[in-house]
Amino acid sequence: MLIVCETTLFIIDDGGVSMSAFQIVLMILLPVVGLAAGFFCGFLYRKNVSEKVIGSAEAKARDIVNDAIKTAETKQKEALLEAKEEIHRNRTEAEKELRERRNEVQRLEKRILQREESLDKRSESFDRKETVLESKMKDAEERIAEAERVKVAQQEVLEQISGFSADQAKTMLLSNLENELKHEKAMMISEISTRTKEEADTMAKEIISLAVQKCAADHISETTVSVVALPNDEMKGRIIGREGRNIRMIEQLTGVDVIIDDTPETITLSCFNIARREIARIALERLIQDGRIHPTRISDMVEKAKREVDQVIKKEGERAIFETGVHGVHPEMLKLLGRLHYRTSYGQNVLKHSIEVSHIAGLLAGELHIDVTAAKRAGLLHDIGKALDQETEGSHISIGVDIARKYKESEKIIHAIEAHHGDVEAKTVLACIVQAADAISAARPGARREDIESYIKRLERLEELAHSFGGVEKTYAIQAGREIRVLVKPEEIADDDMVILARDIAKKIEDELEYPGQIKVHVIRESKAVEYAK
Repeated sequence: MLIVCETTLFIIDDGGVSMSAFQIVLMILLPVVGLAAGFFCGFLYRKNVSEKVIGSAEAKARDIVNDAIKTAETKQKEALLEAKEEIHRNRTEAEKELRERRNEVQRLEKRILQREESLDKRSESFDRKETVLESKMKDAEERIAEAERVKVAQQEVLEQISGFSADQAKTMLLSNLENELKHEKAMMISEISTRTKEEADTMAKEIISLAVQKCAADHISETTVSVVALPNDEMKGRIIGREGRNIRMIEQLTGVDVIIDDTPETITLSCFNIARREIARIALERLIQDGRIHPTRISDMVEKAKREVDQVIKKEGERAIFETGVHGVHPEMLKLLGRLHYRTSYGQNVLKHSIEVSHIAGLLAGELHIDVTAAKRAGLLHDIGKALDQETEGSHISIGVDIARKYKESEKIIHAIEAHHGDVEAKTVLACIVQAADAISAARPGARREDIESYIKRLERLEELAHSFGGVEKTYAIQAGREIRVLVKPEEIADDDMVILARDIAKKIEDELEYPGQIKVHVIRESKAVEYAK
């Protein structure tokens, strides 16, 4: 089979394909020639394009340079204009400041000239005054010399009349004056001594009254019985128990007397030991709430009540040192302080009394400018022995001293505890302060049961004493006896007589009554006229 394709002749037979050498060379040269022609054409094209790009870039560069030159010239002109404006502005400001300074200098020159003129005038005035003074000095000297001459002449006349020389007269006068001064000195010493004692007593009363007024405390008289409320009267039989075993168990474990009488829905617990009575009250109330009342349950409730009371004792001890600001107390002494919460003395709670004594002692120490902290500590611990005096032999003072020594209290605190009732002589100011504070706390109206009657009698005596004067209509003792108000009859007592009456009443109170602090006498005179229009 023969196939003709332009310049290439292929002869295909059944055995394969055969080509001549010319055809082979021709097939090789044609691509090479085409490739060279392509390179040549690309070179010419790139050269042409490069020349155009280079020309365009040079033109742009020239434009940029021209623009930059124009911009630089413009900025240079603007900078020159700004510089000229700044120079002009600075010059204007400098000229303005220069004008102001010239004006100020002119003002100062005027003031200086005015002052110079004023000084000149003053200098002339001083010169005139100096001349006048010199003349007056000469006149005064002449008069002094004349007075000396007169004095000498009079002295000679006096010596001739008295028969004594000047030295002899001086000696006699000094001797008489010395005798008079000795008498006046003795009188003055006596007066100062008396006044000092009176002032000391007055100052002591003022200090104590101020301390008492600053420390106001409530007082509640403790009783020896507690009342437990019952839900119904049937509960009384359950508390008594079969053949009285329950009530016997309660009394045996707590040490109190359980009184069951006809009073409806109440049981009375009687015991002088407040702690035991509180344990019995708590245990009995818990048993009533629980409803199961038998010996085993009673024993458990009493133990729980004891633990609860122990916790209260600890809290009360902590509260006492917190209220008084006394720190560094031994833990065991803290418990003893808490036990005073369940201790009374003549119906007065001992812990409240100790806290009050601590406060009053601190106030007194502050007025006297001594250690307030030590005074508060001694006041708080002064009755610590009463926590154990029902269990230990000895007075509460000796027990308190032993406790204080055991827990390493200082000697001045121990001495204050030992001397607070006068068993030993008070050797320190601190011990005297604790004595006074203890007496003040115990003597407060209503603080102790046995003092109420004497307090009421003192008020009655005060009213009777004021009512004993003529012209008095009514008298009222108020403010716990610190003031007496006297109502007088206006037809018998005039306004001028009121002052004399008030002084006489005060003098009689001072002479016949014993009282703390001071008593104010208030005399009142009132006139009324009543008429009815009909």
